[in-house]
Amino acid sequence: MVNRRGLRGGWRTGALVVAAVMGAALLSAAPAVAVHGAVPGDFNGDGYRDAVLPAPGANVAGKAGAGAVVVLYGSKSGLSASRRAIITQNTAGIPGTAEPHDGFGGATATADLNRDGYADLVVSAPYEDTARGRDAGEVTVLWGSKKGLTSGTDLPESDAGGYYGLDVAALSTGPGAKTEVLVAGYGGSMRFTGPFSSRGTFGEAVANRDTPSVGSVALGDFDRNGSPDEVAVTLRLSDLSGGEVYVDPFHDGAQQKGNGLIAATGDINGDGYADLVTGDPDEPDQAGVDGVLGGRVLVWYGSAHGITRDARPVQLTQNTSGVPGASEKGDGFGGALAVADLNRDGLADIVIGSPNEDTAKADAGQVTIIPGRRTGALGGGAYAFTQDTAHVPGGSETEDDFGTTVAVGDINKDGRPELFVSAAAEDNFTGAVWVFPGGNAGPTAKGSRMFTAPSVGLPQKDSTLLGGNGLLGVI
Repeated sequence: MVNRRGLRGGWRTGALVVAAVMGAALLSAAPAVAVHGAVPGDFNGDGYRDAVLPAPGANVAGKAGAGAVVVLYGSKSGLSASRRAIITQNTAGIPGTAEPHDGFGGATATADLNRDGYADLVVSAPYEDTARGRDAGEVTVLWGSKKGLTSGTDLPESDAGGYYGLDVAALSTGPGAKTEVLVAGYGGSMRFTGPFSSRGTFGEAVANRDTPSVGSVALGDFDRNGSPDEVAVTLRLSDLSGGEVYVDPFHDGAQQKGNGLIAATGDINGDGYADLVTGDPDEPDQAGVDGVLGGRVLVWYGSAHGITRDARPVQLTQNTSGVPGASEKGDGFGGALAVADLNRDGLADIVIGSPNEDTAKADAGQVTIIPGRRTGALGGGAYAFTQDTAHVPGGSETEDDFGTTVAVGDINKDGRPELFVSAAAEDNFTGAVWVFPGGNAGPTAKGSRMFTAPSVGLPQKDSTLLGGNGLLGVI
């Protein structure tokens, strides 16, 4: 199931060596990938959220694939390519040094970790070589300030396992331990809780090695107790279409009924409890046992008891009533995921990338939005965007992979959140990110903008991966 296109342009190759640890063979021989991109955050305290455009394949000072993060500063008039900061491991105040194929920007997450009123940015470099070994990985917090993201400190990882920073999640629901960062890697996951400081201190660090080979992480308050609950999704297993899904793995957590490769959280039915969503874009290994043709998304609803071990998820596919399109082989429905309230009705909506969807061209890609509902079945009112949607700049091309990553955030402070969509394979894998303006009923194609890698100061001819590589290395 390894995507023939997934890791062109210098990304490191290597077999997955953790099967013996897990007691089950992993299918993919592709290198690790990082799956999440950060939502916008107000890094400089001017009242406008700033967009995060990771570019983990960017060349830095002649170092191929060292990686970068581009921050586009929000304003009343929206985003401008000229109002930007390019941050690398060579940037003053940022730990480390840019080296070939570090993949800085592989995964990113936003939260005000030290609760000083400025958003902070967590950035991983999952292929960083360290004293722990080749491709050990590194995770850095870039601290917000009046001048923006001008300093950083690392979040340590003591155990070997490799690819530390495959994915990161961050959430602040309150002071102290109610603020948390979660990091995925081949050796398992690391949980850091507050209080955090820009000097690099934190309250506690706990490693979970009982759920190794974690490829995606998420945080959400499923039982409404005011503290984050952790989600860990393993890499693909030989007997599943995706990986296993665990809730609260640091507390003898439950393995859920269902599987996937990427997770996100949000309150889809408006009951005050965060809900868990996973994307399972793989084709099923055994028809009727797990997975579906074309991919699926699973939803577990939170409750006063959280998400219990025996909870059964709701399944959504492109064959679900009201969802545009049809389930077809290789669509990759669920290959990217975000959960956020796009239409301001108090219900979180599910944003789903299908980067391998055939539209006018093969594997051009599509993004589908399924609105939240207080009652009744999900699917009604769903809608989709492609590069062929009227007013969307840039036409569909074969293997663009529109929908590689998705994110949501209000960058012009009008109360209507924008939708961000990337296509990692656009223009010889330099990548591109589209911004869909927020409207009264959700994002609109009219007025949408396209940012290419050269337009934001990254002029290399291939493999920049603006917007991130998402799950393209494995689906």
